[in-house]
Formats: sequence, structure tokens, C-alpha cells
Amino acid sequence: MYLTKENKKEIFKEHGKSESDTGSAEGQIALFTKRINHLTEHLKNNRKDFNTERSLVMMVGKRKSLLSYLKKKDINRYREIIKKLNLRK
Repeated sequence: MYLTKENKKEIFKEHGKSESDTGSAEGQIALFTKRINHLTEHLKNNRKDFNTERSLVMMVGKRKSLLSYLKKKDINRYREIIKKLNLRK
């Protein structure tokens, strides 16, 4: 699988508070971004995979809601994660 336990721990360690802190908004946003990028590449090759397309749209919505929560809660953390993950152009 493309996302092993070690990869997840690394993502949470880099973007969260620690590698065991899976509940932080930054860690979840980073994990969703990694999964969204993977599914986007998959859909470039498999255009008629509608189940994956639906999953991708749902993940984007979850990430968007987490980003809006973080924006309301702490604008500096929001700006930092946007810059770190290169989400806004």
C-alpha cells in the first residue's frame, strides 16, 4: 500500500505535535493532502473510476472543513499549514 504506518507517523511527526498525535488539525490536513494527491494521480490514468472520484471529492470536502475550522480557531496556524503544504497559489 502507498501509505504505510511509518509514512503516517512521519507525516504526523512533521506536521503535528508528535508522531502519536493523530488528532491535530494540521496532521489530518497533511494526511488528507497526501491521499488527495495520490488519488488525483490514480484518476489521471483511470478516468472511469467513479468510486475513487467520489472518495476524492469527499476527502477534499473534509480537508476544506478542517481548513475552515483551523482558520476560525487560529489564523497563524492556518497560514503556516497552507504555506507548508503549498495548497493555495
